[in-house]
Amino acid sequence: MSLDFKINLQLFSEEKTEKATPKRRREAREKGQVLQSREINSAIILIFVFLALKMFGYGILNKTMAFTVNTIKDYASGSGTITMTEVSNIMLKSVVTLFIIVGPIALVALVVGVATSYMQVGFLFTMKSIEFKLSKLNPIEGFKRLFSKRSIVELIKSFIKIFLIGYVIYSYGIKQVVKILNLMDNNVQGITKYLGDTVTNVAFRAGGVLVVLAAFDYLYQWWDYEKNLKMSKQEIKEEFKQTDGNPQIKSKIKEKQRQIAMRRMMQDVPKADVIITNPTHYAVALKYDKDLYDAPYVLAKGQDLVAQKIKDIANDNSIPIVEDKPLARTLHATADIGQVIPEELYQTVAEVLAYVYSLKS
Repeated sequence: MSLDFKINLQLFSEEKTEKATPKRRREAREKGQVLQSREINSAIILIFVFLALKMFGYGILNKTMAFTVNTIKDYASGSGTITMTEVSNIMLKSVVTLFIIVGPIALVALVVGVATSYMQVGFLFTMKSIEFKLSKLNPIEGFKRLFSKRSIVELIKSFIKIFLIGYVIYSYGIKQVVKILNLMDNNVQGITKYLGDTVTNVAFRAGGVLVVLAAFDYLYQWWDYEKNLKMSKQEIKEEFKQTDGNPQIKSKIKEKQRQIAMRRMMQDVPKADVIITNPTHYAVALKYDKDLYDAPYVLAKGQDLVAQKIKDIANDNSIPIVEDKPLARTLHATADIGQVIPEELYQTVAEVLAYVYSLKS
């Protein structure tokens, strides 16, 4: 004779094969570990910044040229020497002009960056990701991070970006060689306009390449994020114990609650007007208090040993015990402790109570 035992060895394994629980995801988010692709941010910011430059480029150029011309005229019309007051005025005008020129572009970059991050992550503010940790100063750990899988992937991504963007610039530049050679016949404004258009076109093409790379990077980041969040069966078991409590402790608590409720119920039995019995399997203690309820209500009920305990207490306190098998069974099944009896039993219970009151009289 042989006995076969089937044991699930995964319960004792630390291999992370299970999907992350909502609690694990919430804790990771609080630590700043979120699903986000920085490539998406870079690509979209690049496209919108150069789109803003294309829209405001002529205005920026005109403001820059006007500022330069006015500054030179002011200096030329002076005495030939520059005082500290004039230097201060020039610096102040330079800062204001720079703010006017760069401000709209910087604002576009800021808004687009925040919006892109919000669409990926949502609202999140945490300081845990920048907390000081001694492990960050450990050269061995730093060396491991330097040659980790993530670092290698980032290095490969950088090489791919450099190669693709370099190819885009090269392929576009080859087509513009003839136009570049003919720039010497144009004036300054024509050269500036051509260079601005060329840079913008190259930026848009590079942005398109980055968008495609960002889509693949997002898929990779999603895979890596889910992989890092995976849990072992033992971790899920421990989390269940922490959140829902240890099953053994919960069962003990429930047992203790049942014992307290049983003691309280037995303490109410002496207040009953009558005990309806099966006679051995069921016992239901009823009481009628017109100031409390309009109908009789259940003080206590039980089966078998509990029913016998109710009858013993009734005998000790001289409470009438009435044997009615159908009524006892129905009351036990349909009326809870502290609730009034069902309406369809009013007549039957009223007759029982009338009989009990006549005995007392």
